[in-house]
Formats: sequence, structure tokens, C-alpha cells
Amino acid sequence: MRLILLGPPGAGKGTQAQRLVEKHGIPQLSTGDMLRAAVQAGTEVGKRAKAVMDAGELVSDAIVNAIVAERIDQADCAKGFILDGYPRTLVQADAVDAMLAQRGMSLDIVIELVVDDRALVGRIVKRADDAKAAGQPVRKDDNPTVFEDRLREYYKKTAPLIGYYYAKGKLKAVDGMADIDAVTGEIETVLAATVGGPEPVN
Repeated sequence: MRLILLGPPGAGKGTQAQRLVEKHGIPQLSTGDMLRAAVQAGTEVGKRAKAVMDAGELVSDAIVNAIVAERIDQADCAKGFILDGYPRTLVQADAVDAMLAQRGMSLDIVIELVVDDRALVGRIVKRADDAKAAGQPVRKDDNPTVFEDRLREYYKKTAPLIGYYYAKGKLKAVDGMADIDAVTGEIETVLAATVGGPEPVN
């Protein structure tokens, strides 16, 4: 089962990805984690990424795509994987299709977590207030101004993927505003109907 979780920041992609990992035994692949792992492992592409990051520059699409390609060749991805936070752009989406086609694979499904932007900002404010009340540090992203900047970036660069995958017949929408368990249940229903839902790992 190869799938992408799509949705704006704060939609709950990370939470749902972790639940899919636990139930289906396939890894969650996030670009940040993959970059750090490649740099730490000292792979060829990891060295390229480190040089760019050490220079204070943004890692290019070419390097990110190469790191993803390297990662999906690892043994734990044989039964599938969840892409979380990647692809972010139409260029990266084309790259995903190409790298999978080279391996005789394709995406099974793209699940869009549909959310209300105003409610998302409310969630962020509440999360920051809860952290303060508990005497915990507030995450940098839990700032409404920073968050709204990230939302704008999402709609500018990543939201076009919704139409891209809809046109390919891969997109399924799930109500991301429901409670966490309900969202999980809806995702599992969609998976069972579209990709047969692999057997859970005990």
C-alpha cells in the first residue's frame, strides 16, 4: 500500500500517519526525517544535502527526490509506505510518479484531509494556550501569524496537487475536522474500499 496524506499544516497528517504505521506495518516517510537520516548515514546524496544545508541554502528538488528514491528502495518499504509532507509541489509529484514507474510501482491512493482554515487557526491557538497552562514550551509553529504564513504557502504550492491527483483518479477526501478516532475510521474505510486494506500487523 503506497499512499500520500495531503492537507494543510495542522490537519492531523502526522497523527493519522502514525496510526497507519501501527496498524499496517508500513513506514511513514517525511522529508525532514529522510534528509537527517541520509546525512547521518553519509550516503552520496546525504553528503550533497549536507553541503547545501551547511551553506545555509535550501535543499533542491533534485536532492530531495533522490533521497526519497533512495529511501523507498530500503527493505522496510517493500510492502508500501506513507508519504507525509512530500510531494509539496507539482514538480515533485511528477518526480514521484517517475520514480515509482521506474520500479514498476504506482501510488495506490492519495487521502486529502479536508479541514476548515479558521478552525485550524483556533486549534493552533488552543494548543499554544494548553502548552502555556501546562508550563511547557510553545512550539514555534503554534503562533497564529507563523501558522497563517504556512497556510498561504500550502495553498500556493501544495494545494494544486488536489486537482492533480483527482484527475488521475487517485484522490479520496476525508473529513479532517472530525475527532481523531473518526478520521482514522474513515481513512480505514476508504483504504478497504480502494486498495483492499492490507492485513494489520499484530
